[in-house]
Amino acid sequence: MKSFPKIIPIFPLSGVIYFPKTNLPLNIFEQRYLDLVNDAYNKDKLMGMVQLHRKNNTVYKVGCLGKISDLQKSDDGRILINLTGLTRFEILEEIENDKLYREFKVNYKNYEVDLKEMSSVDTNDDLMKKIKIFYERNGLLLNWKEFEKLEENQKINTLAMISPISNEEKQKLIESISMKEKVKTLDQIVSFYLHDNEIKNKTIQ
Repeated sequence: MKSFPKIIPIFPLSGVIYFPKTNLPLNIFEQRYLDLVNDAYNKDKLMGMVQLHRKNNTVYKVGCLGKISDLQKSDDGRILINLTGLTRFEILEEIENDKLYREFKVNYKNYEVDLKEMSSVDTNDDLMKKIKIFYERNGLLLNWKEFEKLEENQKINTLAMISPISNEEKQKLIESISMKEKVKTLDQIVSFYLHDNEIKNKTIQ
């Protein structure tokens, strides 16, 4: 397995997940994260992203390690970066430091599959029909013609990243080990929302 650092700086952000082989643009403006990005860029360009619990300052246990593939500094002090996902990790413990940002000891072992060439998973027609209905009911616009050009795995990761679902549900998706498991989890989540909506509509009628 490719060697990655055991201690990494982490940017915790509520409601945001991303996956290996996907790109995440970020607009950095808080001083602590400006420090994080500058330090990471000058060292090995590696940093982690993980969801932050809304009710407290704790982080979820699984996130994704990314490499800063592009960095641009604006005149007003902001930094615009693009993170390219490498592999998911599990947080073991937080490391005390004298920096403004947080660092964690992490383990990549459970997600070795991220570094292998993954076989494509079929996004069946039934799931895609559910997804389109789900997006329509939530008033979300997606360029489906461009979406169809993506590889099957990219489709699932994209939907997992942008769908209007809860933080907990997003976390279930990022913690799904295999792509097959991720497809099944996404199907269950979307089916739940559609079924719940149908019940509410019947109750109103």
